[in-house]
Amino acid sequence: MAPATQQATAVCKNYIGGQWVASHSGKTLSRENPADWREVVGAYQDSTVDDVVAACDAAAKAFPGWAGLAGPARGEFLRKAADILESREEEVARTMTREMGKTIGEARGETRRGVTILRYFAQEGLREVGLTIPSADARTLMYTTRVPLGPVALITPWNFPVAIPIWKLAPALAYGNTVVLKPAGLTTVTATRVVECLVDAGLPAGVLNLVGGSGGRIGSALAKNQHVHGISFTGSNAVGRQLAGDALERNTKYQLEMGGKNPVIVCDDADLAQAVELTVSGAMRSTGQKCTATSRAIVMEPVLKEFTERVVARCRELKVGPGLDETVYMGPAVSRDQLETDLHYIEVGKGEGARLLCGGGQPGGERFAHGYFVQPTVFDQVTPAMKIAQEEIFGPVLGIMRAGSMEEALTLANDVKFGLSASIFTRDINRVLQFAATADVGMIRVNGETAGVEPQAPFGGMKASSSHSREQGRAALEFFTSVKTVTFSPAGT
Repeated sequence: MAPATQQATAVCKNYIGGQWVASHSGKTLSRENPADWREVVGAYQDSTVDDVVAACDAAAKAFPGWAGLAGPARGEFLRKAADILESREEEVARTMTREMGKTIGEARGETRRGVTILRYFAQEGLREVGLTIPSADARTLMYTTRVPLGPVALITPWNFPVAIPIWKLAPALAYGNTVVLKPAGLTTVTATRVVECLVDAGLPAGVLNLVGGSGGRIGSALAKNQHVHGISFTGSNAVGRQLAGDALERNTKYQLEMGGKNPVIVCDDADLAQAVELTVSGAMRSTGQKCTATSRAIVMEPVLKEFTERVVARCRELKVGPGLDETVYMGPAVSRDQLETDLHYIEVGKGEGARLLCGGGQPGGERFAHGYFVQPTVFDQVTPAMKIAQEEIFGPVLGIMRAGSMEEALTLANDVKFGLSASIFTRDINRVLQFAATADVGMIRVNGETAGVEPQAPFGGMKASSSHSREQGRAALEFFTSVKTVTFSPAGT
């Protein structure tokens, strides 16, 4: 097995069958630093369908041996990988910041979260995986157990290039599956650093495979490959629907985590200092590039003016700049395309009649001349029919909406096609209970921002945000395994 240290060069190779290898195409794709596009962070393989076939073949070959290991033995590889990742926190975090723009503080936090997830799932081999069921025959033992699906394909996005690959691959491996990982092209260098940690933990050849390249070409090939028994995808709704269709053709199990248009409701009894700070954090951290980001603030009339003024004042204080600057609050958009999307929606909002209160463009000056920077942007007088109230922007754009009552606030919160996360700021327990029962989302936060989940808790949404499965915690067991029922009767009459 080639040592992972080979990957310290600028060109990242695929990892297939225990070897770091170049793509069959012989081509690579480069990735620039979004804070300064003149700097090339690294390059990754422009893989072909032949590379996908090789990776899936390797995963299929390794599956019987990996599935045959005891759960605690599989967990030991994850524990070792967690220790290695922890020792490389600064290297991985700096790579993440240079590759996708996230501030260094957030990148360190995400890397530590990856360590926590690995350690959590390292213990899964010691937990129960079935039930004993009473039989109508007193002599018969009937029970369920869970078995791995087989080789699985994991297709991950660029916005959490450490946490999301790990929260998919850690349970997949812990439960006995083998893996082909297809990370987003924009963050393949960071994903490679994650795979290196597992390789250096001694993971057997073929158990984990990495293929870089075009999402459309590689994703579809993975979904259609005969060896793939499960597909876990996080990304856009359009791509998710396509992958679901490919999976259905082969009756392959799939899970999709997609978009969000997440609201906060600010009640007239809220702690406004708390509501303002956490709304701004949810909207502007990571440059708004989270499916759980706060994009709508639904504010009750008595506190609307003060809340709006405080939010605008706070956003004007935020320092924008390169993520490696420890004092920066918000880094660049991940790419030129994303920057153009952000600016497009800002123009749409102005054209629809929303009132621009701050931001609305790119910051000026030499510091920002070669990066994909956008200002923290706030609109008010946003109405439900506006595109900026309905469509996911994935940028630092917050729309403030007025609500005359709790009932109106709940109607506005639910009046979108997405249903991932929602938050309420209030001291009223009755409003909390009403909100928790009525909000049509998968995750409810009370006096907290919409973004952020803990690794032991199920993650996922409703409506167009999800295929209605859940990730993380014990919920991961539901996707990455199948139930087997065993009925055991004594021999003889």
